[in-house]
Amino acid sequence: MIGREPVERPVDAPAEAMTVTRNLSTRYLAIAVEMVLGFLILPFNIAHLGAAAYGLWILTTSITAYFSVLDLGYGGALVKFVAQYRARKDWRGLNEILSTTFYLFAACGVLTYLVAIGIALYLDRVIQLDPDQVRTGQIILLITALNVSLGTVFSVFGAVINGFQRYDINNITGTLCSVAVAVTNLVVLMAGFGLIELVAATTTVRVLAYFIYRGNAYRVFPYLHLRPTYVRRSRFKEVTSFSVYIFAIDWARKLNFSVDDIVIGIFLNTSAVAIWSIGQRLAEATQRFTNQLTDVLFPVVVDHDESSRLNRLQAVFTVGTRLSMAMVVPIATGLVIMAEPIVYFLIGPASTESVLIVQLLTVTVAVRVGTAMASTVLKGAGRHRLMAFANLATAGANILLSVMLIKGFGLEGVALGTLIPVCIECLFVIYPAACRRVGVPTLQAVSESIWPALWPAIPMALYLVATRPLVKPSVPIVAANLVAGGLVYAVVFFAFGLTVEERRFCLSKLSEGAARMRMLLPSTGGA
Repeated sequence: MIGREPVERPVDAPAEAMTVTRNLSTRYLAIAVEMVLGFLILPFNIAHLGAAAYGLWILTTSITAYFSVLDLGYGGALVKFVAQYRARKDWRGLNEILSTTFYLFAACGVLTYLVAIGIALYLDRVIQLDPDQVRTGQIILLITALNVSLGTVFSVFGAVINGFQRYDINNITGTLCSVAVAVTNLVVLMAGFGLIELVAATTTVRVLAYFIYRGNAYRVFPYLHLRPTYVRRSRFKEVTSFSVYIFAIDWARKLNFSVDDIVIGIFLNTSAVAIWSIGQRLAEATQRFTNQLTDVLFPVVVDHDESSRLNRLQAVFTVGTRLSMAMVVPIATGLVIMAEPIVYFLIGPASTESVLIVQLLTVTVAVRVGTAMASTVLKGAGRHRLMAFANLATAGANILLSVMLIKGFGLEGVALGTLIPVCIECLFVIYPAACRRVGVPTLQAVSESIWPALWPAIPMALYLVATRPLVKPSVPIVAANLVAGGLVYAVVFFAFGLTVEERRFCLSKLSEGAARMRMLLPSTGGA
């Protein structure tokens, strides 16, 4: 920072590691619960609603996914400023930031819903719908947009909790909300209601959960005060100077992950969207389950950058990349090799077209997650402009290639249109730029963070290929084989992919966890 000498403050590395572990473990609990519930409910919903109605639901939800970018990037920027002002212990400045952003979010929420009304009026001109689907699609769009609009307003409270590195509180709340939504889903459809009633009921549950997030924010930050008198133009300019680039990044990511549904809806039909959604759901689930570490580490990156701890940034980048790779590589390997039986038991043999889509989108996710730590470092350590431009270029290439390839290759062409630009961006732009930012040569970074987590996939792949002819398309057998392949990867990675210090840390935490479990178990000895 210009005009300021670097300050190297002492870091309690074990405490920081425990905070990250707590946040990450509860995040995985939340994601795992949501994934399991989603996979269980997916065939149930398709069976009760039908492929056309389910495709309509997916399509309208994809449209509202764009609405979240109408917060103009302030939601993503707010976590950064909460972590930054928390590091400075400037509570007055933090409340000014939060108050200014809160009232701005309220205006963004109103704008979001007005845009939703405009799109709903001309929905049949935006996407290809049958005449009897138009009114249902309009109602679903307006209900879903209400959830997005209120979520924008209440997101300030989630940012407070995350900026204070208490992701665990948000994670537990999210887990309970997922269970409540799943139960509501089952009850509504089993009672004989249709798609509109289902969307209305599940949206109500999600809206009620926002008030729980609000109460949690006040418990984490007792000095939180959202007042109109704290609104400052200078704070608005300060946050905007960062949020404008986060807005560009978010918009580009929405295009990358949601534009494919729109392209398919325009050039094909809602049934094709339903087929595509199988691969997309599996790919999105893989990304959500494996990309949580980098989100949790974002406030840590901001804190180390604010305090000019280059050595800590290097460690976070190297270890974070290696662990991200270790999370996504075995899952991606399993999905690519076992895609056919997985698709078979999810929706039956009629949708084998989804197999190649699953494989291509899984490779896309693996590349993105493997370099996600590089993206986090660039965003949190002053290289957000590069991230914005790179993501926008990738989104534009994705749209262009998808439109070009869908005519000749169908759904597989759309998947290729997503894979190619993502690989170019992540491998040749983002990762080398992050290496330069933390001062680590690219080849050294690859040898220390990527290769140790990549090569253990070879013995895992050999195992899965050898056992695949023996695997029948049933849930228990496929799941057991994937778990066994994952164990092969885990053993090899633990033995050769971690440093001696990292293995000792893992073993010590496992020992502590086992000791706690023994204390919780009832004693069998006599008194």
